[in-house]
This record gives sequence, structure tokens and C-alpha cells, in this order.
Amino acid sequence: MSSAGPEGRQAMRECDGLIDSLVHYVRKSIADYKPDDRATENCVCILHNLSYQLESELPARYSKFFYVQNRNEAPSDTNVGCFGGRSRKVKEQWGDTPVPEEISNPRGVEWLWNSIVVRMYLSLIAKSTRNYTQEASLGSLQNLTAGNGSISDLSPEGVVKTGFLSIIFHICISATELMPDLVRTLPDSVPESNIANDTTASLCYVLNSLISSNSQNARLLLQNGGIRKLINLSSRDGAMGSKAGKAASLVLYNMWSHQELHSAYKKATFKKGDFVNPKTSKAYHSL
Repeated sequence: MSSAGPEGRQAMRECDGLIDSLVHYVRKSIADYKPDDRATENCVCILHNLSYQLESELPARYSKFFYVQNRNEAPSDTNVGCFGGRSRKVKEQWGDTPVPEEISNPRGVEWLWNSIVVRMYLSLIAKSTRNYTQEASLGSLQNLTAGNGSISDLSPEGVVKTGFLSIIFHICISATELMPDLVRTLPDSVPESNIANDTTASLCYVLNSLISSNSQNARLLLQNGGIRKLINLSSRDGAMGSKAGKAASLVLYNMWSHQELHSAYKKATFKKGDFVNPKTSKAYHSL
């Protein structure tokens, strides 16, 4: 079930009560402090597969949930996207970003793009110690943002290009609860294994989505000790540049965009060069 192809995914999405049961079980395991339950891993792996190529495989009747745009709203220079002012340039290149409609009482396939499930994945990333559970959760987030189905290719470019971006902003309300665990999950140095490196990079991109347009989340990252870990990941990265090192560099660069936090950074003994330097600038301008 976790590796079914397009026809299998379609059949499972249409199976009455299946997705509801999977989501209910996972949410209950988190509530019961059992994120490492083997059945939870199986459920998340199935949800990961069901979220793959979700937009392209769903029947046309669901298109209204992904492409509801407010064309009467005038553009605002103060309303910046996930990557600050730079997102205006991306928007000019890629056009209007479709905004998925949030469903208050999801059923069946509607769970797959609901913000409740996004928070569920983030909770598992932070709280589970099972590699496959973390990878499936990160992969599901990647499917909803980058949309190419490969966890190792999770990138800011993909996040900006897709309509699912706005889902990520629903999770900001849970950042206070999740930030300590997200920071605790970050390693102090660049992982040697490819899987761990990819997982760390994906986690950094989730952090980047949280902090880029929200100074309070950036402050939470500072208060929970995340900056030092990000500096270690960035500065200790090899000359070739790993995915984890590049992702950490991107977060650092965007942290400096919050001018109201500069004094807090200085008070915590960090300087501008920790955030903006040749390595972080290269990561930012590679978008």
C-alpha cells in the first residue's frame, strides 16, 4: 500500500474511511505519546504515497480547493512570501500563486492537504525516533510543497512555485510548541550518511518556511538554541557543499532579514557575519 502506483493510489484515495482511519490512528498515537509505534510508521508511509502527485492525480472536482484566488485584492508591498522580498521576484517569474482552500471538517482525501495533517507530520518529525516515520513525514511535506515526489530534492524553489505553499503558513500557529523539538532534532554537525544529510536538509527547509516571513518564529529559533546548530552545519560543511549545509546557510541568511531581531542576535553574542557571509549568500542567491 505504501508503494502502490497511480491506479493503486487512486483506489485507496476513493476507499471510504481509509484515509480518515489512517489520520485518526496517527493523531491518536501522537496524543498518547507513542510516535514510535510501528503501526504509526506504516500509516504515515501510506499517507506519504497517497500525497504523491496529489494535485495532478485528483479528479477535476477537487480543483476548486487548489486554485481559489482573490483577484479583487490589490497587491501589497508589505505582504511578502516565504522568502521575504525575494519572493516578489519569484512571483513575477512564475505568476500568481494558487491558494488552496482550507476545509474545516475534512473527510477522506480532503485530509491530505489539510493544515491539521501538516501539523501532524511536523509533530512526527520532531518527536519520533524512527527513521522511516521521519522520512515519510518529511516526504509528505515535500509532496505538498515541491510536488516532485523525491525527498532528497526538497528545495525552496519548489516550495515557492507551488500552490501548496500557503498550507505551510497554517502551521505557524504551532511553532511555539514544535520549535524546541525541531531544534533538538537538528544535529550539531553535517551528517555523514546520505539519508541523514537529506533528512537534515529537509528539516532546515521546514524551519526556513517557518521563519522567513515570521519574526516571532525566528525569535523562537534563536531562543531554543537553533542558530548555533545552524552555524555549525553551515561553517563546517565541506568545500563541495552538502544539502544540509546549503539548507542551513539559507536559514541563516533569512534570519538576518528580520531587522527587529538584530539587537537580540547581538545580545546572544552573534554578529552579522554569522548570518551573512560568502557561504550563506551563495546559498540564498542560488535560488
